[in-house]
Amino acid sequence: MFNSLTGIITEKMSSAVCIDTHGIEWQLIVPGSALDALPAVGREARVFTYLVHTDDVMQLYGFSSYEERALFLNLIKVDGIGPRAAVKILSHISGSQLTSALDGGDVALLEKVPGIGKKTAAKMMLALKGKLAFSESPAAARPSSRPFEAVIVSLASMGYDRRNCEQVVESIAVALAGEDGWEVKKPTEKEDAVFRRALIELAQ
Repeated sequence: MFNSLTGIITEKMSSAVCIDTHGIEWQLIVPGSALDALPAVGREARVFTYLVHTDDVMQLYGFSSYEERALFLNLIKVDGIGPRAAVKILSHISGSQLTSALDGGDVALLEKVPGIGKKTAAKMMLALKGKLAFSESPAAARPSSRPFEAVIVSLASMGYDRRNCEQVVESIAVALAGEDGWEVKKPTEKEDAVFRRALIELAQ
């Protein structure tokens, strides 16, 4: 699985970005929220990814954070909401507003979002109410939360049991902390290492 791509933003379109990673240029469909959050063309960026591979199409979707991708993954679990519909939803309502609407039972607000009708709003309420957590400034929130909370959220959004994810991530983090050079790694590099190893263990 692709977890993220890091490279130079070469183009921004209405619903997609292109990123060059050492001579390979990728095009990713992104929600408006990610389009706004990612840096300008010519700047380096890290884009979190999700690959959709069916008999008819292979498409990468991009997100500006773990949390944004986790929200997308929760949305596509709802019957009737596919990847493109989830991107459209996230382009018209912020993660915090969506979470608040679901937790507060605000069906009227959900129905105002393009792509969400009465039936879809009801399905979203049934499937997601009380199950989402989203911070508009995840980087600022992480220091006070569980170590590698973003990794745990991302894994849980993929369908793995959260308690199991917490145990696996904690065990992996302890093991990696004893390896040479771990302390000098950047936070994003540590998250990537824990995420990749956790995926392997959880898949067993």
